[in-house]
Amino acid sequence: MDEQKIKRINALYRKSKAEGLTECEKKEQKVLRQEYIDSFKRNLRSQLDNIDIEEKDGTIVNLGEKYGDKKAN
Repeated sequence: MDEQKIKRINALYRKSKAEGLTECEKKEQKVLRQEYIDSFKRNLRSQLDNIDIEEKDGTIVNLGEKYGDKKAN
């Protein structure tokens, strides 16, 4: 998510607290927030997919391969 969209989310939030939003602005805010959440989830999933854990028996297990659907490179 780019910086412009984050600034717009924050501006809409401030406006909602100060004076309220129009229906069009509420829809825009909802869409932007969902886009932000989706971006956050993708980034977190990417980080988790790249974590390796060493088991007690010495084997190394990748969390993405064990629990997720890690994409083959």
